[in-house]
Amino acid sequence: MRSGKFGLSMGYLAAIVIVGVTVVPLLFVVLGGFRTNAQINTDPAGLPGPWVTDNYASVLGSSAFWTFLGNSALIAVIATALAVALGSMAGYALSRYQFKGREALYTLFTIGLLFPLTVATLPLYLWLRQLGMLESFWGVAIPEAAFSLPVTIVILRPFMHAIPGEIEDAAVLDGTTRLGFFWRILLPLSTPALTTVAVLAFVTSWNAYLLPLLVFNDSGHFTLPLGVAMFQSQFSQDTARVLAFTALSAIPALAFFVLAERRIVGGLTGSVKG
Repeated sequence: MRSGKFGLSMGYLAAIVIVGVTVVPLLFVVLGGFRTNAQINTDPAGLPGPWVTDNYASVLGSSAFWTFLGNSALIAVIATALAVALGSMAGYALSRYQFKGREALYTLFTIGLLFPLTVATLPLYLWLRQLGMLESFWGVAIPEAAFSLPVTIVILRPFMHAIPGEIEDAAVLDGTTRLGFFWRILLPLSTPALTTVAVLAFVTSWNAYLLPLLVFNDSGHFTLPLGVAMFQSQFSQDTARVLAFTALSAIPALAFFVLAERRIVGGLTGSVKG
């Protein structure tokens, strides 16, 4: 009994530590945007007093911020759509079809989880340059979708495999083709897993820094992570304004992730059960 209470207490302690490590820096950034540079220099860890909204108003009134935001949203939407579309088709084939080399192909995608973007930086840059895709949103979105495919397939395949075969047999008896079953039945039933992989792909693309840095030289094409770096270099002495810009750049992805949290857990749970 005591060991159970001790384990529960340690679990709560670990949760508090994790929340503190993740939330406290975020609060520091957000609250820092409501302070002046003088307040930050006087008391770096203090609360706003008085509260100042000029920093956030200045960032929101800047056309550069909205340009970076639009670029990030466009690239993330394209990368997410490609990853979900291609991943769902691959997951369907790997889960419902029997063919030679199926497990080897699935293993190859699984190994892709261990393949970081940094390893492929030089060949990827040369390939994009040869294809004339530098300074192009597609030059960022397509590779991001490719690197999201392994986790997408790893989640979708067991989820789709867990859908009873009797449903497919009944659909075939009713005259539905394999493509019709995939489009009309399998995809709607796989909505939790599809939402999970979509959120993961979107957030990964939104936070990407290295790939846009390789592809873009024109600041008009920069995404938010590149915009934050550029803003920090231009206004290095204006700490409060930099904190406001950083906080605003993190809000869209954070809000998107929080709103879809339950669906993410549901999709991962179904994948594990499958």
